[in-house]
Amino acid sequence: MNTRWILALLLGIDAFILYSELIDLSISYYETQILYEKHSVLHYLVTTSLDIFGVNDVALRIPMILMHLLSVLLLFKISKKYLKYDRDRLWLVLIYMLLPGVSSAALVVDPTGMVIFLLFFYMYIYHFHRRYEYLVLPLLLFSDQSIIFLYLGLIFFEYATKSYKKVGVLTLLLIAAFVIHPLEVSGVPSGHFLDTLGVYAAIFSPIVFIYLFYIMYRAYINDQRDMSWYLAFTALIISLLLSFRQRIEVQIFAPYLMVILPLAAQTFFHSYRVRLREFRGRYRMIFAISFILLLLNTLVVFFNKEIYAYVEKPKKHFAYKMHIAKELAQKLKDLNITCISAENEKMQARLRFYGIKKCENLLLTNEKPFQNIEQNVTIRYRNRTIYKAYVTKQHT
Repeated sequence: MNTRWILALLLGIDAFILYSELIDLSISYYETQILYEKHSVLHYLVTTSLDIFGVNDVALRIPMILMHLLSVLLLFKISKKYLKYDRDRLWLVLIYMLLPGVSSAALVVDPTGMVIFLLFFYMYIYHFHRRYEYLVLPLLLFSDQSIIFLYLGLIFFEYATKSYKKVGVLTLLLIAAFVIHPLEVSGVPSGHFLDTLGVYAAIFSPIVFIYLFYIMYRAYINDQRDMSWYLAFTALIISLLLSFRQRIEVQIFAPYLMVILPLAAQTFFHSYRVRLREFRGRYRMIFAISFILLLLNTLVVFFNKEIYAYVEKPKKHFAYKMHIAKELAQKLKDLNITCISAENEKMQARLRFYGIKKCENLLLTNEKPFQNIEQNVTIRYRNRTIYKAYVTKQHT
């Protein structure tokens, strides 16, 4: 089958899976902060989508899905610089789409998905349209605070290649980035190093993360450090150093490890093919185990509501914070309630997206009151009660 058709098929399946997942999700409190409180590039992308397509979950997540699909196309293009065969490039994008952190970034309204797209876009410009590089770099300045590490990694790379004029330009951009997006560095040694490694392993899956770490070490030893290596290594080392003093937001740094995937694929396929067939078994086994684990992760995410049947406490479910609100809003509307005061402020912000305003006449509480109960609202997934609240009148 033609490579383009296979790529289109992968993108189509990926888009279908993401759409199937998003219809089961509710807006989270973190997403309401981006939508209502913060005025960032991502905020304006999402609000524009809502203005065009209406206020609904699909419109909320369309920008993230589109940036994800474009990231896949950019990765396929970039990998041409690293991989000789089209089938290798197709395997690379398939593995990328199955990474736990990637599937999450494709749905959750969070700067991570946007930063991944921007990093791949910059790499594409760098490899194929270098004359536009000095136009793109200043534009990235206003995107997100994590862009600081792009400039920092490029400074190390250009210094290593003795491009001192470019180092000067990047230094000015780095200073401007710190002014626009100040980073908070504080705290005392508090032991978050292992936690940070654990989050990285969850984002990439343990085997893939260990292999990426090995690729960075191998490239350093063999003096095969390209631009993607400097970006990934800089972000990883800074995040690990900061984790000794404070709990860090790993999603700020994780996109920079994505850029080393083409180099990792190049190393893997080269190591595989230089060996005789009878000595390739270990590589096939590692690849098969990694691929099966990634598929299982995708199935867990796709059927995440089924997990409630096996979780003792529903709040321990990994996606609990992105459930309930949509169903709760619909239950209230079925009771002709479009205005209520929720004891939980985070739930109040989430209900706002679904058209439930705040007022003082009615109270939504999770604790059963002694009197004045008007209605009770129960949310069940797969015949398991995961949320129960009571609607009462408030005395003014």
